[in-house]
This record gives sequence, C-alpha cells and structure tokens, in this order.
Amino acid sequence: MKKLIAISLIAISATNALAALQPWEDPRVNEVGREPMHAAFFAFEPENKSLQKKESSRFLNLDGKWLFHWVADADKCLKDKFYMPGYDVSGWSEIQVPGMWELNGYGDPLYVNSGFPWKGNFENNPPQVPDSANAIGTYRRTVRIPASWKGMDVKAHFGSATSCLSLWVNGRYVGYGEDSKLEQEFDITPFVTPGKDAVIVLQLRRWCDGTYLEDQDFFRLCGLARENYLFARPKNHIADLRVIPTLTPDYRDGILDVEFDLKGKGDVKAVLYDAQGKEVASYEKNGVRGTVKAEMRVENAAKWTAETPNLYTLTTTLTSNGKAQEVIRQNVGFRKIEISGGQLLVNGQPVLIKGADRHELDPDGGYVVSEERMLQDIRRMKELNINAVRTCHYPDDSRWYDLCDRYGIYVTAEANIESHGMGYKDKTLAKNEAYAKAHMERNQRHVKRNLNHPSIIVWSLGNEAGYGPNFEAAYDWVKEFDPSRPVQYEQAGVDGKTDIYCPMYAGYKRSEEYASDPASVKPLIQCEYAHAMGNSEGGFDKYWEIIRKYPKYQGGYIWDFVDQSIRWKDSKGRTIWAYGGDFNKTDPSDQNFCDNGLISPDRVPNPHAYEVKRVYQDIHTSLDKSGRLAVYNEKFFTGLDNVEMRWKLLRNGRPVRTGVVTDLNVAPQQTALVNVDYGRICKCGEWLLNVDYAIKNAEGLLPAGYVVAQGQLVLNPYDWSAFGSKTYDGKAPVAKHSDTHMVYVSDNASVSVDKKSGLISSYKVDGKELLLEGSAIRPNFWRAPTDNDFGAQLQKKQRVWLNPQMKLVSLTDSVAGGCAVISAVYSLPDVKAVLKLDYVINGDGSVDIDESMQAAESVAVADMFRFGMRMQMPRKFGTVEYYGRGPGENYSDRQQASDIGTYRQSVASQHYPYILPQETGTRTDLRRWAVVDDSGFGLEITAATPFSASSLHYTIESLDCGETKPNRHFAEVDEQNLTEVTFDLRQQGLACVNSWGAVPEPEHRLPYGDYTFRCRLTPVRHCF
Repeated sequence: MKKLIAISLIAISATNALAALQPWEDPRVNEVGREPMHAAFFAFEPENKSLQKKESSRFLNLDGKWLFHWVADADKCLKDKFYMPGYDVSGWSEIQVPGMWELNGYGDPLYVNSGFPWKGNFENNPPQVPDSANAIGTYRRTVRIPASWKGMDVKAHFGSATSCLSLWVNGRYVGYGEDSKLEQEFDITPFVTPGKDAVIVLQLRRWCDGTYLEDQDFFRLCGLARENYLFARPKNHIADLRVIPTLTPDYRDGILDVEFDLKGKGDVKAVLYDAQGKEVASYEKNGVRGTVKAEMRVENAAKWTAETPNLYTLTTTLTSNGKAQEVIRQNVGFRKIEISGGQLLVNGQPVLIKGADRHELDPDGGYVVSEERMLQDIRRMKELNINAVRTCHYPDDSRWYDLCDRYGIYVTAEANIESHGMGYKDKTLAKNEAYAKAHMERNQRHVKRNLNHPSIIVWSLGNEAGYGPNFEAAYDWVKEFDPSRPVQYEQAGVDGKTDIYCPMYAGYKRSEEYASDPASVKPLIQCEYAHAMGNSEGGFDKYWEIIRKYPKYQGGYIWDFVDQSIRWKDSKGRTIWAYGGDFNKTDPSDQNFCDNGLISPDRVPNPHAYEVKRVYQDIHTSLDKSGRLAVYNEKFFTGLDNVEMRWKLLRNGRPVRTGVVTDLNVAPQQTALVNVDYGRICKCGEWLLNVDYAIKNAEGLLPAGYVVAQGQLVLNPYDWSAFGSKTYDGKAPVAKHSDTHMVYVSDNASVSVDKKSGLISSYKVDGKELLLEGSAIRPNFWRAPTDNDFGAQLQKKQRVWLNPQMKLVSLTDSVAGGCAVISAVYSLPDVKAVLKLDYVINGDGSVDIDESMQAAESVAVADMFRFGMRMQMPRKFGTVEYYGRGPGENYSDRQQASDIGTYRQSVASQHYPYILPQETGTRTDLRRWAVVDDSGFGLEITAATPFSASSLHYTIESLDCGETKPNRHFAEVDEQNLTEVTFDLRQQGLACVNSWGAVPEPEHRLPYGDYTFRCRLTPVRHCF
C-alpha cells in the first residue's frame, strides 16, 4: 500500500510540474487557440471562376520578406514586449518566407540519422530540451486587412513551422501550435479591423517538447516552410468537408459518402462532375446546421488507380439568406481498398507496390519545396516505373497529394512521429503517458487533413518510435474514423496493431520465410528496403524474384528516393553536395547517411535508378519454345494498347535488323505470343534480340516515345572458346635485355619487363608509349570502397588486399614458337598465397597475361574486392570502345538495366560523381574493352571468360576515402592527367539489403581461394 501511495504522489507531483510549464515545455499542451484540423481545401467566393487561390479576393499572401530577429540560445530571447505594434525593430534584419534559417545565414544545417540534434551535448530528458543552441527566431510583418473582409471571419494559415509557433496580432496573443509538418490555422477575427493595418508577430523555437517526436533521419532545419497566408470566410461557412469514395461489392458503381460540418446555417448543394464536366450526381439540402451526411451514386464509375488516375470533381456551394456564400472544389477518385486473403487489394486487385520513400527536401530550399520540384519528382517516379510513395516520416505539403491524385501514385501517408533517439524499450515515448495526447493528436490531424485524397491507400501511424499503448490508441481511433483504409505501423511487427506487416530491411531469407508461411495472414510490404546509398542496388532483382513468386509479398518502398544533400560552397569556393559534418565540428553528425537516393539532390538519376526502373517495369519478355516472344503484362488495370514494341537484332553486339510491332493486345495480368520477323540467324556469332516498349501517345507526364520497359533475349550465345592460343608465322620478338629490364622487340612493338618487380613497365607500339611514365601493369585486388563497403566495415576487414606485399621469387624467360614467354612468381606473405604472372609476348605485338593465385590451405583470409590487373595510360587515350554490358556502369549483381552491345564513350564520361567518392565506372560481361586516342590508336583487352573493366581519369587512390571515411566530396577530387585502366576476372558485387552490415550474396563475393585470369592485350590502330 505504501508503494502505491508513493507512486500516486509521484504522478500528482509530475502532473503539477507539467501544469506550470510553458506550452513548448509541456507534452500535454500541443496547441493553444489553434483551429480544429479540417480537410485540405480553400473556399472561394462564388464569382471566382479561376479557382486559383492567389486570384481570390479572400486570400492575402504572407510569403515574401519579413523582419527577423534571431538569437542562438533560448535564454537570450526577446523578453520585452517585442510583439507590440510600436516596438523598435530598427535593428532587425530581413528573411525570406518561406525559408529555412540555416540556409539564410542563421545557424548551421545539422544532419543526424538516429538521435536528437543535441546528441552528445545534452542528455535526453523528455520533455526538457536544452536552452543552449535552442535558437529562437522572431518574425514581424505589417499587412493591410482588405476592407472587403468586413463582417467575415479572418484566419491565419501557416503551412509548416519548425519546431513550434507562437502568434501575436496587433500586440495580442493569439495562440500556439506544434507538429512542424502540419499547417496551423488561427482565427484572428477579434484582433484585426478590415481596412486597417495588422502587425503580425511570430516566434519559432528550434526545439520544443515536440522535438522528441520529430527525430527523423533527415537534415534538421528550422523556419517557415510551405505557404503562409490570411484568408476570409463568411460567418456561415463549411468548416469541414469529408469525402469518402468507395465501390459497390462488384467494383462497378461508385458510392460517395460526403460529410459537411457547418458553422452557422445555410443551404448546401453538392454536384459531382466527371472528367468531361458532365454532372453525374448531386445532393441538395436547405436549412442545414451542424453535420450533414450525404450519399451519391455513380453507375459504372471510372475507377481511380495509379494506372488509371480517373478523377471526378465535387463542387459544393453554401448559400445563406438566398445568397451564395462560398464554393469548395474537391477531387474525387472512386476506388476501394481492402485486405483479403493476406493481400492488399485496390479495386479487387492485389497490386504490387513498386515504391520509394520520399523526404520533402530541396537542395537549395531545404524544407521549402516548390510545386515545380514536386512535379519533377512525380515525373521521375513515372520515368522509373515507381508507382507508390511513402511520405517518410511526416505529412507532406498538401500539393504533393494533389499531384499524386492527378498523375496516379499510390501513397502510404505517415504521421509526424519518430522518437528513434529514445530507443524502443522502456524509454520509448510510445509508452510514455505524458506523450499520449501528442501521439493521438498528430495522427488525428494528419488523417483529418488528408482524408479526401484518393491516392492515399494506407495510413501509417509513424516511424521508428517503439511500440506501446500510445500507438495502439492511435490505431483504434484511425480505424474508427476512417474504416475505408488499412493502417500500418512498422514497430507493431506481425502481431501488433497493424493491418500490414511492414518491416524495414528484411533480407531475402526473412522475406521468403514469411511469404511462404501459410500461417502468415497479413500482406508483406516493406516500409523500407533496398537501401540505395552510393553505388548500390546490387541484388535488387533478387527481391523481386521473391515478390513475384509469393502472392502475399507485394513489394515495398526503397530507401530512399532522393539524395538529401544541400548545395553548398566548401572552403575553397567549390560547389559540393554537403552532408552532416560539413558545417562545423561541434554538432552531432551522421555524415553522408542522408545520401541514399535513387536520384541526386538536383533530381538527376543515379546509375542505380535505371536498375530499379528495369526491375520495376510492368512488361516482361521471354522466348517460348517455338521462338515467338511471350509478352507478359504485369499491370492490373490497363492493357498495352498505348505501347509499341521496337525490336533490334544484334550480331556480335551490332544492330543488323530492326522493326516495330504497333499492335500489342495484351490484357492486364496476361501473356500474349507475338511473332517478330527478325529473319534468319546462324551459329556464326552472338545473336541477341533487344526489345523496347515505348508509349505511342503521351500518357500523363510521359511523352510519346518514352521507353517504359526493355528486354534482351539471347538467340545464340557468345563463343568463348575462340579465345584459345594464338600461333604466328612471323618472327618471334627479339630479346634485348639490360641490367634492369628484359626487353622484347618485334617489328612494330617493344615490351619491357622490370627485372626488380617482374612487371611490364613499358609497352610501345609504332614507337608510341602506351603506359604512363613510371607506371606498370600490375595485379590489383582493391577498389575504392563504396558506401555499402564502409557500412559493412569492408575497408577494414578486407584491408589486407589494399597493397599486399609481393616478393618476387623467380623471373624466367624464353623465346620460342614465334613468341617470348616470361614467368614471374611471387610470394604474398600478407595473404599466405603464391601469385604467378605469365606473359606471352607475340610477334604481332600483343601480350597474353595469365594471372593466377594459389591460396594456402586452412588459412583464414578476408575476401578480395577484385582479382585482376590495373595500368595507367597517358590521358590522351580518352575513348573507350567496348563490347559488353552498357551503356552505364554495371556490376555482377547489378546488371538488369545493362544490355550487351557495342558502345563508344569518352573516358571523361565513365565515372559517376557519387556524393562520397567511391568505386565507379565498371562495365561487366565484357568481350572486348579498348582504350584509344582520337585516331583510334590504343590497346584492346580481351579474355578467356567474361570480364569487367573500367577506364577513368581518376585513380583508385584518389577515390578511396580511407579507413575512417572523412568528409569528402566528389567535386573536391580533381581529375588526373592520366587514364587508369582496370580489368578484372571478377569484382565484388555491391549489395543493397542495407548499408550498415550487409554484404553481397555469396555468388557475388571473392572468397580467399585459387583464381586464374587469362587475358590478352592487343594494339589497335583503328578500333571497331
């Protein structure tokens, strides 16, 4: 009993303490004077025909220049009557609104993944936040309230304020609000006079008690983002408008449930129009008060899906005293979302979620993202066959959902809750009663604001915030308020309150175990998977082999869509993509972990984006037994009527015939056999058939001719036996040895082997040196580590292969049979292996190289990054011509988007400027790789098996970020006056399961063992 009394006293004491706190210190007070949340809409004056908000007489834009006062520490904030109209602001500066403080010279941007922005400087103690570094920004602006607003309600709208906002108007306190990713609206009618000026003062705090719920993995910035404005409403108006469309059980007719919440009294008329402007349904009721419910029915409704984003328009007019007061227009999409048989269904179909997670970030504006940038993101998604987005980890600007509605993107909409830094166990805020109200309110406001968007098919309660009663209560409320959509939460696991099993970074084995288990009753849709950090997405296709095999595994959301770096100037004035730690040495930082995107900050696709496009594509081609093409349409709602097949027949990588099939009648989820008259082929070479599927007529944001799917079919494989030994009738090279070198001279070439190293140190053809002075053709086992390599600590674990000691044991030569044969044997004591280099120098100037390694038995040695050779050539050898996979870089586990063919490219274009310098530029499955100058003179590499190679104006060392990965940026790495060529038997894959420990699958690694690489260097004078 004494213990219970003590606990009760503690609880009472804690409650009393909270009661004495300011709103930004009290997790039980998240708003003061803030308007109830309503669906996102703007009410227009009836005579407004444009329905453009900024052309409305009831709209007053607050964006632009504001007076601004900023202090770095909360205890230095303005304490006098700064909010009064007569306050002296002569010393204040100006700031652009919307705009982020840190991008306008006030404080530094800060990036951390997990952990609060005070990590390492202040111990977590919710709801307390530090005063030190808790900056406060005060805004001030004077506006004239339109005289025409007399007799109306005047309201203020602030689209996004980080982390909290306090508002004064004409010296009087109006209210307060938290949740930095939802708009805040206040009724300022009592504080203003139409026709007169109003002094508006805002105060934002960098951190508040709500910051404990905003520990998202992104740049931590402060300020006003999104739109800010005043608006007017008639005294009698529609306070909220809820639109819930669904379909009849046979998915034929549309049923629209509409709820109107009225302030005051009036007559309501709602009319539903189709895409052609034809009235299809209506509702009318006079003398309405409070809440009104209506139902409309549309026969054989045009359905909304991501494939068919058919929208209707609901126009609602409120009339009072015989005069129309306002008009609200809402888009309506008829679709039905269900979970049945362990699958998520849209209109009865188990759609595949080919998704990506998208943070709302602009490289120049930070959280300020223009509609043009949003539209660009939608276009990129469509281009890359992405059909779904998760709004990680907060509600986005309302315009984003409008675009998803209009262009067809499935949305998992997430509330602004992440308390990752508190962990998932006893300290999680999911179990903290003081934060129960905040969990509930953030979910309530999120759902009420976004309810009317048909693109939203799933609600998400939050992200990485533990699990407990606060989320269970939120789940119950959302399900009751909106039973038309499923609700998910990752931390609820399989058995908690979540309708979808939505793990993050479940590997192949874990995914398949769940998907194949008959006892699993929930759909599996990963909320995050295939971590796209740096040179990545190796093995992405393996996920989709499993997804396409098991019905209840329906896809997932790639982490993430766009690299989150900020455009910045370094200390030398160079433009870089900045990340954590680039701004000061005191703030916590998780370095470049913000750069995990399919596309770069300026929306240029990263190389791995094309792999995702190919794997996500909806059209798949194979050969049937009769040689016809089997075309499978993976879509669920649309046929291939608007697609044509463009085919190209290749012989030895070169096109010989082309054609077009314009009539593809392939129904959704069906396969059709298509005859392609590509003519006769023979066994006299490698024959490949390329197929591209292009849009015939512009479709949404994709223009006519855009290729949405591709494939390559092998008709006759490459004959690798042709590599064999060469015989020459001509003279053998003449040996002309010196004290330091073994030199072999033929009619047109000379090859020099250094006696000390056993390596080829000079290779001249027609009197021209092919090797850079001072360099040599040498074995290579290393690459500049990728982000995934660093995450798995491979730059340390495999470091023995960086520059293993090579002790020359023997060097022998002989000249016979039209060639010179040199053999160099090495001891590699660091890795307990023997390496042998055999050179065959032929009379035509070509050099065969056999690189072989014999590993020691019963010795534990780390994997290699690669097994091959490297050499440096003068920079003038600036063109590559190759026969293999291209046109972009590709790796052993990232080849789906890279077709075999012949390609000619500049060396300068071979690298990709990943934000962190790392391995780049490799091509695989090569038959030939030539590096030539402008005249076509140079060196060609071939091999006995498919090989990989790269040619860059960068060295491995210049792209290597070392053992501890300091802050480096590709823009700070200068091109070098050389062309470095690497050519490998194999190179380790890239992996994608995660970027903090996952390694490539076993078949894409190079474990310690015996290897032999047989290749040939041949001088060329007019390549290809």
